Amino acid sequence: MPPMAPEPTPFVRATPGAPADMAAHFMECGALDTNLSLAPGSRLVITDDLLDGTVIDAAALSMAAIVARDGQVARAALIPLGVAASKMSGRDRDRYEQLFALIEESAFAPQVRDSAEALIRAGFREARIRDLAAELGGTVGPARERYRAFLDVIRLLTEGRISDGAFLDEFLDFTRQVAGKLDFGIYAMCVDRLFVSERIPLGVKAALLREVLGYPPLIRRELVTTLLASPRVVPELIQLARSELSTRLDSRQQTEIRLYTLLKRSWQARRPTSDTAAS
Repeated sequence: MPPMAPEPTPFVRATPGAPADMAAHFMECGALDTNLSLAPGSRLVITDDLLDGTVIDAAALSMAAIVARDGQVARAALIPLGVAASKMSGRDRDRYEQLFALIEESAFAPQVRDSAEALIRAGFREARIRDLAAELGGTVGPARERYRAFLDVIRLLTEGRISDGAFLDEFLDFTRQVAGKLDFGIYAMCVDRLFVSERIPLGVKAALLREVLGYPPLIRRELVTTLLASPRVVPELIQLARSELSTRLDSRQQTEIRLYTLLKRSWQARRPTSDTAAS
């Protein structure tokens, strides 16, 4: 069995209190100019979580639409809100129109503002909502297929049927093909699981770490701080990461990494165990 399930595991259940907590969490992420991350060792929010009923609270969906640093995640949050609005009438419908107007004015991603405006103009017609869902699915689909294929490559590595070098080549190809075409949350989940899996050799993890350190600053910060904050990463990899950071980043970048790592650890300490998904 491969170390990662092909389908993302829901990160939070529809239990009393959870939606409000998620809305507050989204606001924290937005204020800190970071992606919509969860407790270390888990994963980031992806479109599936917003489309499959995992997140059902309007406040949480609204915050995701406004503050998400992944445009696909933010646009996905509009779809369940639009579906709810299409079923409303009268005063409740007016409230949803006001909510979408707020999203249009406040959302970080321009494509989210445009989508919110289009849904308002269309009167939340089901056909327009389906168009948005189809457009989003068309963007994600091919990259999702590549992700599934990469899971098979991971299985071959854990079974000793391909070399470490061949696996790294596949990882680099996977990264090139999905960059900008797949939810960052899915990609981050993939990298996070590789770092914590007991079945992935330490040498492979070290090579992956060095690749991640060459990524753009925002992506590098998200992935590296998740690694450093995770209690499931082996001490040898943590030590290597700290050593690499001290030689490859300047003092300001190192300080930023330390602060975000401490923040993620604090989130992990405050979040109930039941709210996070087991790998």
